[in-house]
Amino acid sequence: MERLVIVAVVAAVAVVVAFVVQRRQPAAAPVRTGYNVPGQLHRPDFVRPDAEWFVAVFTSATCSTCAGVWDKVRVLESGAVAVQEVEVGADKDLHDRYRIDGVPTTVIADRDGVVRASFLGPATATDIWAALAEAREPGSVPDGCATHEHVHDDEPDAPGA
Repeated sequence: MERLVIVAVVAAVAVVVAFVVQRRQPAAAPVRTGYNVPGQLHRPDFVRPDAEWFVAVFTSATCSTCAGVWDKVRVLESGAVAVQEVEVGADKDLHDRYRIDGVPTTVIADRDGVVRASFLGPATATDIWAALAEAREPGSVPDGCATHEHVHDDEPDAPGA
């Protein structure tokens, strides 16, 4: 009987020690599961709100990937398509308003500001141009070329990076 009491006391002490050790360990950092992409833009916030289509690239001056994406988007400017680089240093209020938390973020919106396609991180010219073509004229892109509404090639840089 004495052995049983000793075993019970040792087990109880082990449980208490395990509980104390577990509580002293720091909590795990939260894991980021994604970045925010706006689903709607208020077109008067941007250039040429009367244009039929709008492509915005949310960027940071210190992001080398952003410059490459902007170079691919700027050539889309036309009578029907307005384009704008929204750099966090110059347009922090727009980054905040649309909760942009990673750059580059590219959005393609219609006249009403509804985001029809978006890209987080680097995107190829082919992907951007195909997404705009598909948004402007559904069915114009061959099957398999426009299968993703949101493209996440790599993790985007943090704002101000």
